[in-house]
Amino acid sequence: MSTSIDKIIRSLEFVTERVGRLVSGLVLFMVLVTFVVVVLRYVFNIGWIALQESVIYAHAMVFMLGAAFSLKHHQHVRVDIFYHRMSLKSRAWVDVFGTVFFLVPVSAFILFSSFEYVVESIELQEGSREAGGLPFVYLLKTQILCMAVLLLMQALAELLKNSLVILRPAQVEF
Repeated sequence: MSTSIDKIIRSLEFVTERVGRLVSGLVLFMVLVTFVVVVLRYVFNIGWIALQESVIYAHAMVFMLGAAFSLKHHQHVRVDIFYHRMSLKSRAWVDVFGTVFFLVPVSAFILFSSFEYVVESIELQEGSREAGGLPFVYLLKTQILCMAVLLLMQALAELLKNSLVILRPAQVEF
């Protein structure tokens, strides 16, 4: 039975890992484009709204699409006063509690409360309000839903992993 659970975990985490690695490349893009924007603005007195907005879009993608990746690699914010001193099984219980009572409800709330907002933006093909801005605001807003789905997928993987630790701590390796 645990081999089928292992396959589910690995499949969910494969998606999280791929998306996270893809968007991590945008950090370098953001730095380079920000440098170009500054040079153009202060050296050549040229400003492109679309170029500036591309940095905002990239930042949103890194933050929103990288959240599940950060969770997978235990890089999310945590009060670690007691957690690091706990046994593996106790940490698994804390993680299950946090996932069930915080992560899943918040992610589900984000998903359901923003659904109409995003669909409306897609239907309108919403673009930038700035002259010369990017015409893809609807794609930016779609990332809200993507973030919630990716977090829910990773939450399921975390619940399964922690359940295996709780049920059979000696046999689990992730």
